[in-house]
Amino acid sequence: MLSCKRLDEMMWDLTVMMVCYIYIVTMILISERLPFSKWINRKFLHAMIGNLPFIMPFFTASIYPFLVAFPFILVTFLATPYSPVKLPGRLGALTEEGHSMGLVMYALSYSTLAWFFGSKPYIVAAGILPMAYGDSTAAILGTKFGAHRYKITESKSIEGSAGMFLGSFLSILVALLYFSHFYVFSFPNPIYPAIVIAVLTTIIEAAMPRGLDNIAVPLIGAGTFILLNSWF
Repeated sequence: MLSCKRLDEMMWDLTVMMVCYIYIVTMILISERLPFSKWINRKFLHAMIGNLPFIMPFFTASIYPFLVAFPFILVTFLATPYSPVKLPGRLGALTEEGHSMGLVMYALSYSTLAWFFGSKPYIVAAGILPMAYGDSTAAILGTKFGAHRYKITESKSIEGSAGMFLGSFLSILVALLYFSHFYVFSFPNPIYPAIVIAVLTTIIEAAMPRGLDNIAVPLIGAGTFILLNSWF
C-alpha cells in the first residue's frame, strides 16, 4: 500500500501535470485566436510550449515531465497531413505552415530529454529553449528583415541567424538564473554557457535541413550544457 507521504506526492504531481496540460491547451486556444497570420501564430505556440521546463522543478518524481510531453507526439502527428484523421480547429493548419513534421519532431525531442533528464529540468531547458525562442526569433527576423542571404543546406539569412543567437542566448540566460534558485551549477557565471550554447545551436540551425533542426538543436543544446557543467 502507498504511504500517506507517497500518496500526497502523487496527488501533488498529478496536480502539477494538470497545470501543465491547462497551460498547453490555453496556449493552443490563444494561438488560434491571435489576430496574426497562421505562420506567426504557429511561432507563438512553438515558443510558449518551450516554457514547460520552468514548471518541472515542482514535480517530485522525474517520470511526470515525460508523461506530460509524450502524448503530444501523437497529438502533433494527428495535426499533420499524414494523419489518418483530421483534428478540428486550426492546429493542423498551424502545423502545415512550417515543416509538416516539425512539431512532431519538436515533441519527440522534448519527450526524449524529459525521459532522460526529468530530474534536471535545466538540461531540458538548455535543449528546448533555443528551439522555442531562438528558432522562432530567427524565423520572424529572417522573414521580415532577411536581406543578406546565405545557404548551407537551406536558404538562411544573417538577420535570421542573429535572431537565433539572440533568442537562444537570452532565453537560456533567463532559464539558468531561474534554475539557480533550485539547483547548484558548477560554472561561475551563467553568461558563459548561454553564449556557448547559443553559438553552437545557431550553427546547427543554419546547417540542418528543414525540420531536422527540431531534433538536432535540442540535443546539441542539452549535450553542450552537460559538457560545460562538468567542465567548470
